[in-house]
Amino acid sequence: MIRPDRRESFGLPAENLRELRALTTPTRIQQFIDALTYQYADTAWSPQRVLRERKGHCLEGALLAAAALRLNGRSPLIMDLEAVHDDDHVLAIYREGGLWGSIAKSNFAGLRSRSPIYRTLRELALSYFEHYYNLRGEHTLRSYSVPVNLARLDSLHWMTSEEDVWCVPEALIAARHYTLFPDKIAHTLPRLDRRSFEAGMHGWTKH
Repeated sequence: MIRPDRRESFGLPAENLRELRALTTPTRIQQFIDALTYQYADTAWSPQRVLRERKGHCLEGALLAAAALRLNGRSPLIMDLEAVHDDDHVLAIYREGGLWGSIAKSNFAGLRSRSPIYRTLRELALSYFEHYYNLRGEHTLRSYSVPVNLARLDSLHWMTSEEDVWCVPEALIAARHYTLFPDKIAHTLPRLDRRSFEAGMHGWTKH
């Protein structure tokens, strides 16, 4: 695989470049996006806008993580987790030693990063299943997408645009998705028990 050139600025100002290039590991990137204020607005901010505003939701956290990965020599890959009766979730994904890991912004404790220990994207997606539920305690995760390489959206300035980059969610919607289990299984899923529900709600705030 050809690594992106770390000398490329991709249109970002020097201050943003320094900040993102300092996030040299997935762990550092995760810690950085954890520190951002979670916002509930219906937006699709570019990484440059998120860095200025110091807040963002799951899509924007994934975009910022993908930008940081890119500036440190990796491909800017994201993946969609598709749900029913719930919001979708977006991950920035990467590989180490042939294994997949992820970085994610979430106000639910269990929907953040995963260490690079998963042989396939299906395994990675399934690791989110138990932690992916709505306020009725229903398990809602149903499918995952193929990786979307954001480099193909460079002409739309996904890293630096001052306008919402709706091209990204549009690309995720258009990407091929794979179901995790048959519908007949989904209809029999029990609701989450109270203790697990309360544990996973750590960090969630009503809006």
